[in-house]
Amino acid sequence: MFDIDAIRKDFPALAHHAQNQLVYLDSAATSQKPQCVIDTLNRFYSEENANVHRGAHRLSQSATSAYEDARAKVSRFINCDINELVWTKGATESINLVAYGLTPHIHAGDIILISRLEHHANIVPWQQLAKRTGAVIKALPIDEHGVLKVEESLELIEELRPKVLAISHASNALGNIQPVRQFITKAKQLGSFTLVDGAQSLLHLRPDVKQLDCDFFVFSAHKCLGPTGVGGLYGRYDMLEMLDVFQCGGEMVTKVTIEETTFNPPPSKFETGTPNIAGILGFASAIDYLNTLDKNELRAYEQDLFDYLKAQLADFEQVRLLGDMNHNIGTVSFVIDGEHPFDLATLLDMEGIAVRHGHHCAQPLMAALNVNGTVRVSLAFYNDKNDIDTFINALTNTLEMIA
Repeated sequence: MFDIDAIRKDFPALAHHAQNQLVYLDSAATSQKPQCVIDTLNRFYSEENANVHRGAHRLSQSATSAYEDARAKVSRFINCDINELVWTKGATESINLVAYGLTPHIHAGDIILISRLEHHANIVPWQQLAKRTGAVIKALPIDEHGVLKVEESLELIEELRPKVLAISHASNALGNIQPVRQFITKAKQLGSFTLVDGAQSLLHLRPDVKQLDCDFFVFSAHKCLGPTGVGGLYGRYDMLEMLDVFQCGGEMVTKVTIEETTFNPPPSKFETGTPNIAGILGFASAIDYLNTLDKNELRAYEQDLFDYLKAQLADFEQVRLLGDMNHNIGTVSFVIDGEHPFDLATLLDMEGIAVRHGHHCAQPLMAALNVNGTVRVSLAFYNDKNDIDTFINALTNTLEMIA
């Protein structure tokens, strides 16, 4: 059975927050870290610190071995070949890498299709690609609640025949789980390049990139129990070979002369300079930790928490929920008409509740929903119903204060 009490003991920050009467409900921004991840970082810098791929001495060889073992662990976790995983700083850099690398393959008039639910990181790089090439950005439609219109979207893909389809697996602002497999299947029939933003889905859904059948999949470690400043790009190997290099320097080259350079094959082709070695090893520890948990039990537990939260919020007439309440990773985004999200989040913070407010780096979505922002409550498997009860009590006090 899913032992939440034992799991919570694995996260030292939760005990610290409890002592300071703070409930953490902002895991969509960044997840808390288990002790094993923290220990890995400390151990590397205390006992194992060395650069990778560059030394004949024992420390360097050991660091290199651990570094590449980490790549193997994460590759297995998302079900890709080891040479199809590129280390980056995070999902944002991964998307920029792909958008820049595709430049020679995009031409004036080509359609780059995203959705109105996207994080700015999956909008702005494509806008820059469009500026470089003369391509045109289009967006898949959503309804008044912020849910993708699936049939209309599939029809739009058929009509526009996009050169690129880039879509989030789960919305960071609303928590919606998107039917990306349907869209990828349709787009690939039309010859599109396909990219899935998995920043929010990696922890909650444990996606299999081969089942998704996308060309590219991006993610960040810090949203999946790992350290900040680390992430990855999965790319089908032929796609990685095709991409232009994004940044240049040492480590990613085979031969350099004054006149020209020959680059390594992927993934080394995209990994220039000294990487965040400790962060990557910490991420591998996070994956080890997740692998000790049954993914079906984890998902069922998170769904139960989400259902409990929805049921509690249903008692508040003033609270208007946005997003897909049936297919969700455990994120509730709400507004109270006439009240600014900043004020609500500030009052909740005074009650010891850590939530996010604002546009969540999704301004086009907020504009489409005709709101100036939302309050976002984002759950993870280390939360429990006591956290939700404390939040509900705080929300009750907040609403009484502003009444």
